[in-house]
Amino acid sequence: MALSGALLCAGPLAADIVGDRDAGRKISGQCRTCHGADGYAAIPIAPHIGGEPEAYLRDQLTAFRDGTREHEMMTIVAANLSDQQIADLAAWYGGHTARAELTADPAGAPELCVACHGADGMHLAEDVPNLAGETNIYIDTQLKAFRSGKRTHEVMSGIAAELTDAEIRAYADWYAAVKLYIDTVE
Repeated sequence: MALSGALLCAGPLAADIVGDRDAGRKISGQCRTCHGADGYAAIPIAPHIGGEPEAYLRDQLTAFRDGTREHEMMTIVAANLSDQQIADLAAWYGGHTARAELTADPAGAPELCVACHGADGMHLAEDVPNLAGETNIYIDTQLKAFRSGKRTHEVMSGIAAELTDAEIRAYADWYAAVKLYIDTVE
């Protein structure tokens, strides 16, 4: 009984908080410099976040805030976000529509990646990011972070550990060549 009382006092779990898109739109002003107003990154080292799965965005913002994922800028930006603000931002950016245009033969897509990210770089699960249209430098950097252990994930760490620099660059180039369109849904 004491445990259930403690859980009630702790409040809702972060995943149970419903995000408010309008509140997220207002908070997103602090995100625009790097990620753009619509979630299409304004700088090559930042990812596109418009149209990402809401669950993925929540997880990443929470990880930056809690220090389980580190980045010189995002760790600072997320440090003071409440669970509600994270849910609101995830609702705002996750509520956009992302579309990919693959101009190459899908048979050439990186075989190790397509089960989760698709040939066109669009997520196939709610906890997987889109890779479509990301810059090759961003994808390259993230794969090398997984490979070195600087960034960890139950699936990606094992996959990246076996990749050569040439394979990483080829995978990054593949997804960077996909055209990404993000439509802001108000």
